[in-house]
Order: sequence, then structure tokens, then C-alpha cells
Amino acid sequence: MDDQNAVSTLIYAERPPQPSALSNALVFGWRAVLKFKHVPEQLFDLVMTPIMFTLLFTFVFGGALSGSTDTYLQFFLPGILVQTVVFNSMYSGMGLSTDLGKGLFDRFRSLPIWSLSPFAGLMVGDILRHLIASMIILFIGILLGYRPEAGIAGVIASLILLVLIGFGFGWIFLVLGLVMRTPSTVMTMAFTGIMPLVFASNIMVDPATMPSWLRAFVEVNPVSLMTTAMRGLMDGNATAAKLAAALIAPVLLTVVLAPLTLWLYRRRK
Repeated sequence: MDDQNAVSTLIYAERPPQPSALSNALVFGWRAVLKFKHVPEQLFDLVMTPIMFTLLFTFVFGGALSGSTDTYLQFFLPGILVQTVVFNSMYSGMGLSTDLGKGLFDRFRSLPIWSLSPFAGLMVGDILRHLIASMIILFIGILLGYRPEAGIAGVIASLILLVLIGFGFGWIFLVLGLVMRTPSTVMTMAFTGIMPLVFASNIMVDPATMPSWLRAFVEVNPVSLMTTAMRGLMDGNATAAKLAAALIAPVLLTVVLAPLTLWLYRRRK
């Protein structure tokens, strides 16, 4: 009798519905949140590097470049926000490379889930890193005397722009994480590509002081376009043209590299 009941239960039990792509992405996003909980020391480099850049350039170079640290801080702080997000985007590639080395993504690929959901989790971790670092920099800047003329609305719009920038640039480092063998190699390649873009931009100095050949590059540098848009949002004088120019690179990177990331992931053996 018991055997018959067991068979009956097995026969008539309903199969659980398959999780949606959104549900898969949220689960992997929660995994990214748990990483911050269980490995809080990973936030140290994330937080300390932008703080050191802010203090160093403001107090060491600010007076020489702008005549006063207060004036330079108003110019520099929106740029350091962009720089921080671009640098922090590489952590998604390093995290991907680490997970691949441990065999975690091989296990994920064998599961009946949306193919991009593991990458969605990495992106959630990126967004959290961007927001945490940006809020800390803004807090330090306000303590030092920075005042966004656009107020809270400008700050919120700037944070949204930073998230979009980080999302677009994150795909570069996901591709590197898939093609490079070790996290250290991903970091080396990332810094090699990022450093010229960051320092040959309008983040730290006015391009008007540069040689004409360098100024021509700086004016079309995506990092410069993003920084100009950030300053506009913070100052309350952003235009649709400036915002569109700032989003060209993130949109193109997403359109081109998101499919490439999925293709590289699926062809891994």
C-alpha cells in the first residue's frame, strides 16, 4: 500500500516551473552581494585608491594647476568619479578569470539557466562597487569643499551616468577575463589600455594647455567626453549633445562586446 502511494505521488506531482531569465540574473546578483559580505577586504583597494587620488591631486597639484585647491576641486572631482568607475570596471574581468580558474563557470554552463545570468551577477557586483566608491568620493569632496551647483538632482543624474559608463566598460574586461589565463594578466592588460585613456584626457588638466596634437586626441577621447558630461550634470549646464557624446562609447561597447562575451563563453572547453 505504501509503495502504491509513493508511485501515485511521483506520477501526479507537478514539475516546478523553470526559472525566468530575470530570476536567474537576480540569483547571481545576490551571489555578488554575498561576496561583499564574506570578503569585505576586497573593498579596501576599491575605496582607498580613489581617496588617495583625490587628496593627492587636490592638495599637491591643485594650487599649481588652478591657483587654489578649492577651484581645482570643483574642476577635478567629477573627473575622478569617471576615472574611478573606469578603473573599477576591471574587477569584473578579474572576478570572471578567478571563477573560471576554479571551474565555477563550467558548473554554471551545465545548469539549465539563462546563458548570460552569471555575467549579470558580475555586473551587479560592478554596479555596487561603482556606487560605493562614488558615494565615498562625493562625501570626501564635500568635506573638502566641493559643491555641486546642480544639487541633489545633479548628483543623482551623475550617479546614473556613472553606472551606464561602468556597464559599458565592464564588457571590455569580461572579454579579457575570458581570453586571458590568470587574473593578474587581466589586470596588466587592463591597466595598459586604461592608463593612456585616463591620463591623456581632461580629467586632471584643461586640454587648452596641451600641445595641439595631444589636444586633438584628448577632445575625442571617450573618457574626456564622459568627464565633460559629468561636469555638466554636476554644474547644472549639461546638454543633450554632451550626454549623447558621453554615451557613445558605453553603448557601442555593449552592442559589440556583449554578443562576443557570450560567444567566447559558449565556445570554451
